[in-house]
Amino acid sequence: MKRLIFCVALFSILNVGCDMRGRDGAPGASGAVGATGTSGATGAPGNTGADGVTGAQGSDGKSGADGVNGRRGTTGAAGAEGATGAEGARGAQGRPADR
Repeated sequence: MKRLIFCVALFSILNVGCDMRGRDGAPGASGAVGATGTSGATGAPGNTGADGVTGAQGSDGKSGADGVNGRRGTTGAAGAEGATGAEGARGAQGRPADR
C-alpha cells in the first residue's frame, strides 16, 4: 500500500513539474533518435562461365586426280583403188540379107 501511495505521489509531482515547464515556455526534452536500419547483405558475385570447347580441325581436302591424256586417233585406212572399168561390148555384126 505504501508503494502505491508513493508511486501516485511521485507521478503527480512529475506530472505537475512537466506541466509547469511546458507553461514557462521551456523546451521539452527531445525524443529519442530512431535506430538506423542495417544495410542489406551484399550478394555474392556470380560464377564466370566456362570457356567453350574449340571445334576439331577439319581434315585436308584430297588433291584432284590429274586428267588422263587423250589417245591419239588411229590412222585412217587408205582408200581402195578404183576397179578398172570393163571394156565396152563390141557392136553386133549386121544381119545377113534376106534370101
